[in-house]
Amino acid sequence: MSTYDFALIGAGIAGASLAAELSLGGARVLLLEAEDRPGYHATGRSAAFWEECYGGPDIVPLTLASGEYLRSGGFLQQRGALYVARDEDAALVSDFLERFQATGAVLERLGAAEVQRRVPGIRPAWSAAVWEPACADIDVAALHAHYLRQALDTGVNLQCRARVTGLQRISGCWRITDVRGEEYHADCVVNAAGAWADGLAAMAGARQAGITPYRRTVAQLRLGTNVPENLPLVLDIEGKFYFKPEAGGRLWVSPQDEEPSVPCDAAPEELAVAQAIARLEQVVDWQIEAVEHKWAGLRSFAADRRPVYGFDPKIEGFAWFAGQGGFGIQTSPAAARLTRQLLLGEGRDEMTADLDADLYSPDRFG
Repeated sequence: MSTYDFALIGAGIAGASLAAELSLGGARVLLLEAEDRPGYHATGRSAAFWEECYGGPDIVPLTLASGEYLRSGGFLQQRGALYVARDEDAALVSDFLERFQATGAVLERLGAAEVQRRVPGIRPAWSAAVWEPACADIDVAALHAHYLRQALDTGVNLQCRARVTGLQRISGCWRITDVRGEEYHADCVVNAAGAWADGLAAMAGARQAGITPYRRTVAQLRLGTNVPENLPLVLDIEGKFYFKPEAGGRLWVSPQDEEPSVPCDAAPEELAVAQAIARLEQVVDWQIEAVEHKWAGLRSFAADRRPVYGFDPKIEGFAWFAGQGGFGIQTSPAAARLTRQLLLGEGRDEMTADLDADLYSPDRFG
């Protein structure tokens, strides 16, 4: 039986991007996916956008480093983002600008007239804003398919319906078994299991990183108002909602809920959908005709909200590529390249030269 250099567990955007990078680096890679198809959970449900400030200052370097790869690959469509605040919360705009001023994100303070111009129908109370011109929609399906195709073209063995049921380290090699009774061998197991990351770590005997899944809900609305095609992504500066236009004059809206969850096939809750609509109605004077579609996904974070990349400090041959929350898609090029370099012992390149790997190391958990 063949022994792989790396067995990656999970074929969402994390596993797919890292599998492609490792294989391009000459490694023999096995990619195991529990579901019938890759990307069924968080990746396939993302309302993803490339937004420079998303995730906070520690994530900005990964986002900026990924930008050129995504733009040159045709995965981005320019939109712009507007962080809005009420009159009485205008101080939050100053705080926001100060928080991100040293990160390299391009930001501009806007007043009431510009806010009204960019979001027709916004209520007068929402008069303060931060404009982020570089924000863009991400074609998530195309990006995920790109990485999967690249992985398969370079020899990665993708196995679906292969939920891992056992991990055993024997004489420097992992013996991996799946739910079908299949057995695989690899020198290194990489934990790209998303919401299931801590469970996989426990199976390997590693200390858990405290990665918690949180449910995020999105609803697609049909409005009685024409949604401008050039409407920006609009986000509450306090993180209580966002909305963005979708094809066919529809609107996607989220209450930016973060409900802790067990790892599961997440489903939307009516309360979260109602909150999304109520918050939207407080911001814009638009007629809502129907909720056409609603869904939920799990965004998984470590306690410090930073991702976890690299070899486990205690368990030989076990590595992490997890805890990427809602920013895993927009940072996937730089994150996968950096983790490939960490796992293969390679030097940095132009994409990763300015990244601080220690920020994301599993060593920080002790």
